[in-house]
Amino acid sequence: MPSPRKHASPANRQSAYRQRQKLAIAQLRRAKGLPPSASLGTMPSTARWNALIQTAADLLKTVESEMETYRDERSETWQESEKGEEFQDRLDRVAEALTYVEAVD
Repeated sequence: MPSPRKHASPANRQSAYRQRQKLAIAQLRRAKGLPPSASLGTMPSTARWNALIQTAADLLKTVESEMETYRDERSETWQESEKGEEFQDRLDRVAEALTYVEAVD
């Protein structure tokens, strides 16, 4: 005896699969601390570009925050070392990029 159908049609089954995949990706992004992604393909150009700029700013804020936490967890000796100074330069470039991205909006 065959098992009862969960979905009325193959199209409904495929739609349910896409929903499960979308939910799994959203949960993975939340677990990693990333902002949710917008469905940009359906937005008009200006709105889509503004959403992309906001996403870029959110990602840069995440990078900056994680890098600052990493730096703060290191010893003062490391922070004053050549590696620490190179890391600080990179962190400064990320902060500068964030400033430029936020200025676009």
